[in-house]
Amino acid sequence: MESKIEILSTVKIQNSPDLYKIVDSLNRTLKHKDLMFGLALDNKDQQQAIFTIYRT
Repeated sequence: MESKIEILSTVKIQNSPDLYKIVDSLNRTLKHKDLMFGLALDNKDQQQAIFTIYRT
């Protein structure tokens, strides 16, 4: 069985130490809706974070 992950939205936002808490909460709350959330630092600007919403 192959799992396909689809990117629904990506946005750059100002990095904050507590952003991961929001992403963790979203992942725990909405996984039953086949949604997954990701957070990564921008390679070019460490002050920016990239927030991504996926459908699994």
